[in-house]
Amino acid sequence: MSSVEDTWTNMAPEHPMADRLGYVLKRAQHALRTSMDDQLSHLGVTTAQFNVLSAVQRQPGVSNASLARGAFVTAQSMLGIVANLEKMGLLHRTPHQTHGRIMQSELTQKGTEVLARAREAIDDVEKSMTVGFTAEEIVTLRSMLQRCAQNMHSA
Repeated sequence: MSSVEDTWTNMAPEHPMADRLGYVLKRAQHALRTSMDDQLSHLGVTTAQFNVLSAVQRQPGVSNASLARGAFVTAQSMLGIVANLEKMGLLHRTPHQTHGRIMQSELTQKGTEVLARAREAIDDVEKSMTVGFTAEEIVTLRSMLQRCAQNMHSA
């Protein structure tokens, strides 16, 4: 465990917000993001870049605006992320056939290979996060978190 993670673990119970659901959720998200970034770093990609590679594989040609929404970053930030992935040889972008200003992204062979290894790393992180959970508890947790997100979007 890193000293940053140790600090979070040790200080959290005394934190004045420790009994608030939002605080506990943020702690879990922070720990997850930190672990994902750590595990992906040996592949030379970030969590946001992993998210983009996954989205492009699912939907080749997806717009930068859609990528930004899915990665929880601004459109301007996404331009930089996509440009970096292209420089790294993980994405190839071409102009849209009828909308010349729209650039369509596709994974390169290298991008496909890096994404496969990144998925394995992320699977390991998620397994670590849910150690001791039953399969049913994981399904329930996922469902409850999805409902929380839906409730917040409709509020």
